[in-house]
Amino acid sequence: MLMPPSTFATHNGRNDRVQVRYYLPTPSNFRNRYLSTGGGGYAINSGSRLLPSGVINGAVAGATDGGFGSFSTNSDQVFLIANGTINYQSLYMFGYQGIQELTVIGKQFTKNFFNTSNTNRKLYAYYQGCSEGGREGWSQVQRFGDELDGVITGAPAFRFAHQQVQHLWSNVVEQTRGYFPPQCELDKILNETLRACDPLDGKTDGVVARSDLCKLQFNLSSIVGMPYSCPTSQGSQMVFPPTNPYPAQNSTVTAQGVAVAQEIIDGMRDLQGRQVYFSYQPAASFADAQTAYDFNANKWTVSISGLGGEFVERYLYLLNASNLPDLNNVTYDTLKGWITEGWQKYEDTLQTTWPDLTPFNGAGGKVLHYHGEADNSIPTASSVRYWESVRQIMYPNMTYNDSASALSDWYRLFLVPGMAHCSPNPLQPNAPYPQSNLPVLIDWVENGIKPVTLNATHLAGPNVGQGDQVCGWPLRPLYSPDGTMECVYDQKSIDTWHYDLNAFKVPVY
Repeated sequence: MLMPPSTFATHNGRNDRVQVRYYLPTPSNFRNRYLSTGGGGYAINSGSRLLPSGVINGAVAGATDGGFGSFSTNSDQVFLIANGTINYQSLYMFGYQGIQELTVIGKQFTKNFFNTSNTNRKLYAYYQGCSEGGREGWSQVQRFGDELDGVITGAPAFRFAHQQVQHLWSNVVEQTRGYFPPQCELDKILNETLRACDPLDGKTDGVVARSDLCKLQFNLSSIVGMPYSCPTSQGSQMVFPPTNPYPAQNSTVTAQGVAVAQEIIDGMRDLQGRQVYFSYQPAASFADAQTAYDFNANKWTVSISGLGGEFVERYLYLLNASNLPDLNNVTYDTLKGWITEGWQKYEDTLQTTWPDLTPFNGAGGKVLHYHGEADNSIPTASSVRYWESVRQIMYPNMTYNDSASALSDWYRLFLVPGMAHCSPNPLQPNAPYPQSNLPVLIDWVENGIKPVTLNATHLAGPNVGQGDQVCGWPLRPLYSPDGTMECVYDQKSIDTWHYDLNAFKVPVY
């Protein structure tokens, strides 16, 4: 593997500097492929984490710093020129332009380096990213239809204003109800949910593969009165999201705690009860809802999500701040208002929900879209909604089944049981994890082998090392008594993923 030093480009008349970095396979391992990679959070790259996968598969693999100053500088650090003034160039680079330029330069660099510009061999161009990287992938599919042949988008952070403000939903529910559940109580509610919903797919294996059936069949109120106990915790700033320190806890699950958990799962509503957005599946952890313990006052208090708080302070109020100071006077309608403001302000850069993918489809592009069903940062229903938007817009005159089949010829969505946000889930360690998405996509693009199910591997638990398959949406997994898994169509389950976001008078794609 060859790793030349980073190079840079500039935009005419701007006197700026955008650094790009490319990893190259040796000439004998080059397979006429190029791969762009994306970032996470407010980062436009993932360092060198995703680049080796491209090289392993015979591709030149690239990353960009977006012109932010370094590969370790995030976009939010350069978003404002000063309080009240947006650095629009950095916004556009983060929104879509940076990855597009990385791809254009990378493809030409690949052809030049391997001396293929004058041959008839096709250079296959790919993209891979998760979370913010998933949104960046969709920004390319939606805007530059013929630039990429295949795209992997994991847990994409599109619908950006809705997504970021949604991080505050759990906090505002707690504040509105006047109850801040101890961390151990939230953990107990989650663990009992996992225990009750694990067998609903027909197999008891420590994995909730049917969180939709969990919604239909499990009553959280059954947990009220159950005892919980946790030792003292020092918390950790080295995990995502960071955890807070708290004292030893010994108590029972309260009706207030269950009410908070249920309202969080039901998703954001305004003060008139209209649905604003959706939340995490029942098997996801309550990461946004974690509270803080005030050791001086000996009570639990709100712990404001930094992801949501920064979006409001920096991207709406245009202040150089990383979180809200408090949630005083913040209501459910306030959250709706913040979403509307962000939606309007960043519709053309960060929302990334354009559903008409005709140019990409017409150019023969393929999308492999996956999302962990226990994602605790980006609701899994977010991906289902976008898939549904594309289905309706692209195939308006077909039946549901016919349009789903037509869409699956070039765009496949997979909900991965038990998977957390772009990573394995320590709370469901026996869950399968997709590790071979890039070779699967390559096989689809170059050889026409469509992934009906998605390859995954058990990385821990009793089945460690074994392979498994993940059903393609809208089919859902169901196990027979002999342990055989079938991907089935279940209308009641599908309906739980669809929300009428009637708080808005315009379509939410």
